[in-house]
Amino acid sequence: MHSINIKGKLYDFSNPRIMGILNFTPDSFNPASRVVDNGEIKERIEKMFADGADMIDFGGMSTRPNCEVISADDEWNRLVPALEIVARHFSDHIFSLDTFRAEIARRAVVDYGISIINDISAGDADPKMFDVVADTHAPYIIMHGAPDPTALHTCTEYKSFMNDILHFFSEKVNKLHSLGVSDIIVDPGFGFSKTVDQNYELMEHLGDFDIFELPLLVGISRKSMLWRYLNITVEQSLNGTTVLNTIALTKGASILRVHDVTEAVEALKICKKLNLC
Repeated sequence: MHSINIKGKLYDFSNPRIMGILNFTPDSFNPASRVVDNGEIKERIEKMFADGADMIDFGGMSTRPNCEVISADDEWNRLVPALEIVARHFSDHIFSLDTFRAEIARRAVVDYGISIINDISAGDADPKMFDVVADTHAPYIIMHGAPDPTALHTCTEYKSFMNDILHFFSEKVNKLHSLGVSDIIVDPGFGFSKTVDQNYELMEHLGDFDIFELPLLVGISRKSMLWRYLNITVEQSLNGTTVLNTIALTKGASILRVHDVTEAVEALKICKKLNLC
């Protein structure tokens, strides 16, 4: 059974968890996940938790293909309204912040009580990130992708695909352990620095990540590995998302990061009923 310490309490993953997604950006790849009206933030958060989300992940900068890397000030200004609402109304709930900037992560954890840091660059975009994780004692989601956020969707060459990814995590986890960080969540990085075929190979080998004995986050919700392969649109990709989420649960996923909470909760309930996860 995998577990992490969140704000002094042991949080176990004997039952997989559902992480909802909210984006405070005008250009995230799934329009339905965008929240551009600050007055809508509280309502969207309440609905996700009511639908069964265990935690919510949000960010202020899109990482879709060809995204614009905005300034740290712009990212922070997008986040502040949501951070204030979280601190005021949802302090007893679990939130993760999707950012590769160490200072933004620090301020969100220390000043607003954000529970988890979710870094798509695995500490490579900002060399201070691992120190912030160690200093704040916030659990850390470490994702496989590319060192440069602008190249997250173009670096797809590997000597040995799965071996390279497992080696990547081995080095990163060892470095974090050397800094005293043990509350780590592994995210294989579906859709980042991987072709469509590589994403499906990754799904096929999802069980290989058991060697780390850490919670495993799977984020395939409405991604291009679905709609490009099926020749459909993002809006039409919910069914495929549910299929892959179900497969991920059978292969050991601890957290499903999703746009559509209700459907993910239903998939989890059925998997649990059949003792598949």
